[in-house]
Amino acid sequence: MILYPNAKINLGLNILSKRDDGFHNLISVFYPVYNYFDILEIIPAKKFLFTTSGLNIPGKTNLCENAYALMSSKYNVDPVHIHLHKNIPIGSGLGGGSSDASFVLKGINQLFNLNIDNNTLQNISLQIGADCPFFIQNKVKLVSGIGDVMKEIDLDLSEYEIRIINTGIHISTKDAFSEIVCDDANNSLQNLAFLPIEKWKESITNDFEKSLFNKYPKIKESKQKLYNSGAIYSSMTGTGSAVYGVFKKS
Repeated sequence: MILYPNAKINLGLNILSKRDDGFHNLISVFYPVYNYFDILEIIPAKKFLFTTSGLNIPGKTNLCENAYALMSSKYNVDPVHIHLHKNIPIGSGLGGGSSDASFVLKGINQLFNLNIDNNTLQNISLQIGADCPFFIQNKVKLVSGIGDVMKEIDLDLSEYEIRIINTGIHISTKDAFSEIVCDDANNSLQNLAFLPIEKWKESITNDFEKSLFNKYPKIKESKQKLYNSGAIYSSMTGTGSAVYGVFKKS
């Protein structure tokens, strides 16, 4: 079985408040980018094995391994060999790791005919990471809570081209949140689907840009480069460091 875990971009990202459990309440629109993806192969095996190629993946364990371990503990599935070819940069805000993990859950569900519904898969995926539930349905969503409350919205950018710049800077989520200033009055994203894209530049913001642009000028320069190239809207995605621009198709 071969799957293609895709990236996502954040159309706006506002941090509303810090919760008692240490997490943050946020609001964002998650938009899937289907043509930017990793490659994931899952096949039956005599014992569990996880291998990788492509971009280097740091750390001793991977979210794909965590995803299989969860499914194995809950549903007693047979061993598999998972091979991940990594294309989406790590620590870029494109959700690659979360996407990989969620696609493992979906792949195991399909491979072993477990017939687990999406709501259950989303709940399982939340144990791996806050962004993971989005990639179960993999559709445009208005996301709130810690990323676990999702509402499908009617927003279609198929008439536009999305260009992504990987700045090559690895930013940990923990570091990004350490300097964030919460603002629970910022709810402009509720009406994003009804707002002309030409108005986004003045209305839609990523709260992490303010602190991270000062720390990493290259990210700010990359965003401006996209505007200089004719982007209608440009932003850093997630907690960085990738930036994207939305262009009219020529």
